[in-house]
Amino acid sequence: MDIRQLRQFLAVVDTGSFTKAAETLLVAQPSLSQTIKGLERELGVTLFHRIGRTVSLSEAGKELEGPARLVVRDLETAKAHVQGLRGLQSGRIQIAAMPSPSIEPLTTLMATFARSHPQIAFDLNGTFTVDETIEAVRYGRSEVGFLGGRDPLQINDLQVIQLADQPLMLAHNSEVSQFTDTESVSPEPLSGTRLVVSHKGSLMRAYVDELIAAGIDIDIAAEVTHRTSILPLVKAGIGHAVLPASWQTFADAGQVRLHSITGAPSLHVSAIARQEGLTPAAARFLESARDLGS
Repeated sequence: MDIRQLRQFLAVVDTGSFTKAAETLLVAQPSLSQTIKGLERELGVTLFHRIGRTVSLSEAGKELEGPARLVVRDLETAKAHVQGLRGLQSGRIQIAAMPSPSIEPLTTLMATFARSHPQIAFDLNGTFTVDETIEAVRYGRSEVGFLGGRDPLQINDLQVIQLADQPLMLAHNSEVSQFTDTESVSPEPLSGTRLVVSHKGSLMRAYVDELIAAGIDIDIAAEVTHRTSILPLVKAGIGHAVLPASWQTFADAGQVRLHSITGAPSLHVSAIARQEGLTPAAARFLESARDLGS
């Protein structure tokens, strides 16, 4: 097994296609296919399930992905050191983040870090669930993850840094809402309201579903995949929304307001990373996150 094989293996993983991977790497597709077949023969396993022109990782392929990414990353780090780009004078931090944590505290962390290390670039990939974020870090697709859930996160094989608790709040258009003059809203008055919600998998959606199950007559006005669409829809008067407190940063102070909801849960935000094998830049960034959480 060599680094060329691993690079080509990861290119197929990332593009989901032998043809696209060959185009990305500027190699002939038959040559890439032979490289992967040779790697499979060497390991004695099937790495990909081939379905038409698309491929998906086998269980053996999933096991190889994380170590392969670490090997490639470590080689790139070593090359940078040899070339004199030592310390934090250059580099790229790969981050996976769910929508609410990517607003805060990630924005503040990135801004503070960038001022101290302006040559470091960020590669920020969006995730939508806790499991998706954990998988991205565990399998090496990202070095650091930012995620949030109902309960404080505990994972034995990863570093976990507890960062913040963001209470769920009601976002509403103050021009058409009956909640304009109140600072706190109890769940019962939400009966008869229309809400903009995310698809299932988020704490916000789970809480709305719990209110409906408890008999509160809430009408789902819109269900959206991209949570950045929620506030514009609230501002347009499509409906209210339940969002973590971090979204207050992007609310239109003159039209969209956020009020606390009595008894609502909080989003527990954490940063995660592998126990070892981080690049120097990612390790320093994680230190900054630890300082924030302490």
